[in-house]
Amino acid sequence: MDYYEILGVSKEADQSTIKKAYRKMAMKYHPDQNPGDSVAEEKFKEAAEAYDVLSNDEKRSRYDRFGKAGVGGPGGGGHQGFGDINDIFGAFGDIFGDFFGGAAAGGARRGGRQNPRRRGADLRYFMDVDLKEVISGVKKEISFESEGDCKPCSGSGAEKGTSPETCPTCKGQGQVIRQQGFFQMATPCSACKGRGQIIKSPCKPCRGQGRTLDRKKIEVNVPAGVDNGTRLRLSGEGEAGFKGGPAGDLYVEIRVKNNHDFQREGTTLYSQIDVTYLQALLGGKVNFETLDGQVEITIPKGTQNETTLRVSGKGLPSLKRQTRGDLHLITNVVIPKKLTSKEETLLREIADIKKEKVSGKKGFFG
Repeated sequence: MDYYEILGVSKEADQSTIKKAYRKMAMKYHPDQNPGDSVAEEKFKEAAEAYDVLSNDEKRSRYDRFGKAGVGGPGGGGHQGFGDINDIFGAFGDIFGDFFGGAAAGGARRGGRQNPRRRGADLRYFMDVDLKEVISGVKKEISFESEGDCKPCSGSGAEKGTSPETCPTCKGQGQVIRQQGFFQMATPCSACKGRGQIIKSPCKPCRGQGRTLDRKKIEVNVPAGVDNGTRLRLSGEGEAGFKGGPAGDLYVEIRVKNNHDFQREGTTLYSQIDVTYLQALLGGKVNFETLDGQVEITIPKGTQNETTLRVSGKGLPSLKRQTRGDLHLITNVVIPKKLTSKEETLLREIADIKKEKVSGKKGFFG
């Protein structure tokens, strides 16, 4: 098959396009992705052969003029291609490293002990805040345990004055290579448990692990407007890195405590306001304690029970905008259980004026 057809590119394709096409083919037919599949193995070798020619300007020029004969193909002495899969990995290891995250490109064969210097883990911390603290934000100190390199041994795991030794079994590679037919496979070295090093005199504080738990205290700035589930990311405040690697991040997840007096929906607050039956009938003023201070609420004449009164700007702030929501007050018209004799007399006079039928028994309310 034509090399351009194998990679699925045109004869005018530039090197970037050819490389992308080969990477796609190599990923699809990689032996580690298709164990025991002879067809995929052959496709993998064909793609490598095509890329070997088309990625080289000189070879590509000869191929364009003379076909495979120009690069040693059939009719030109026979194209040798690659002897085995390992030859391909050796030739194009950088490409495999790109899409296998820099790990061993040809599976375990190209393994080696991982670089012990690596990033620490991210941590999560749950923080409870009051609804009142949501309004203005708050600074809180938190304390938690975080793993880091052992200070006495600087993370080596070896007792002070000593150092780890290269594992004689795997020669520091952390894994042992075994041939299995066409492929070479690797397993973690049992002697050093994949570390590549053996510690003969373990550090006592960390018991040779090189890591210890330390209590960490930091101040967290909680912005106004947070809600349940809001996550605050504190870069570099997570678990310390390994062997001097960068620290992970700390994610503080907010939990807003329930408030018996207020209900929240986004930036809107809901609460209940008690109104006397006279205030409901005649109108009036009622003082109400909001989350951030007392306000005077105007009760319109003829207010019914469960009427909603809106107080602008007394809700909660938004994380995204410098504005506050509203407070919605639901009226609860309070009917007294007892009346004085004078109050009852006056109310009966009103009932007479309104010609309303009420209980005729005096003392009904008392």
